[in-house]
Amino acid sequence: MFSNPMSVVKKLGIMPGMSIADVGSGAGEYSIALAKATGQPGRVYVVDVQKDMLAMVKKKASQEGIGTIEVVWGDVEKQGGAGLADNSVEISLLANVLFQLENKKSAVQEVARITKPNGKIAIVDWMDSFGGLGPKQTDVISSEMAENLFKEAGFEKVSEFDAGDHHYGLIMQKKTS
Repeated sequence: MFSNPMSVVKKLGIMPGMSIADVGSGAGEYSIALAKATGQPGRVYVVDVQKDMLAMVKKKASQEGIGTIEVVWGDVEKQGGAGLADNSVEISLLANVLFQLENKKSAVQEVARITKPNGKIAIVDWMDSFGGLGPKQTDVISSEMAENLFKEAGFEKVSEFDAGDHHYGLIMQKKTS
């Protein structure tokens, strides 16, 4: 019914040693899957505005013996708010995040800032509002809307992927110029 983090992560072209940002990580299901995919000496930066979620991710990583996760308290809706350096990650993942953001354009610009040239953004979000599951209908961000947001920030569409019965998956690549 919902998106499967391990299945989605396999579709992202992650190579061992990559630096990845899980933006708006929530409870960290994707963070753990990303860390397993990138391994040592990779790094997964787990960025969330909710400190209790970051503590939960840190605990899960510790329980699973994963030492490649670094939690970062940050607000991607603010310039510099992700707490990461410019062009510092090869892939940024936004899973079930876009529909929650108030300032989507600012957040997209912030994610673009931390993503390396030729780096990728992977977006997983709700296709619709499903009778109480997921966001309210007025908050749903379609794949076309997400694609346009990232195109405005200097990305081009690479591919779409199946992210589950109620989610879409989209990969965008940052242009070099």
